[in-house]
Amino acid sequence: MNYFFITLGYSGLAPKAPGTVGTLVSLPLGMLVLMYFGSQTLFLATALISIIAIKAINRYEEKTGIHDDKRIVIDELAGMWFALSIAPAITIAASDVLIWDNGFLIQSILSFILFRYFDIAKPSIIGRIDREVAGGLGVMGDDIIAGFAAGISSALIWQGITQLL
Repeated sequence: MNYFFITLGYSGLAPKAPGTVGTLVSLPLGMLVLMYFGSQTLFLATALISIIAIKAINRYEEKTGIHDDKRIVIDELAGMWFALSIAPAITIAASDVLIWDNGFLIQSILSFILFRYFDIAKPSIIGRIDREVAGGLGVMGDDIIAGFAAGISSALIWQGITQLL
């Protein structure tokens, strides 16, 4: 069960780009939680999953001796869901997803793109956490900060777009 959880339903076993695959799996799941339960629920669920994941990753690393195994993609879920809980951070009906004016789909896609950028490029503190923090906290920490950076950046970009229109 632990392996199923940390590989996000085995999506981390993808032969190419498991992090991107894990993020792609996380995006629609997070959008569904956001649409039906709201941003506070998504945020709190992500915080709970993150705490559980830190402990699960610590157990996995103790057992295997592998730090930040590429197959572990629960950290991508946490980062993507934190980004979504910040932007678009609105609850809409499923029938309104494709309405561009509400920004839900645009901000969700922007959050995905920006999260992948921050997660891969690892600028500033994101890279420092990745390099210097050991165990599950290190694996989860850089993605959590990347998620917050992506959510804030996405919200700012959307606000800039709406001001221009």
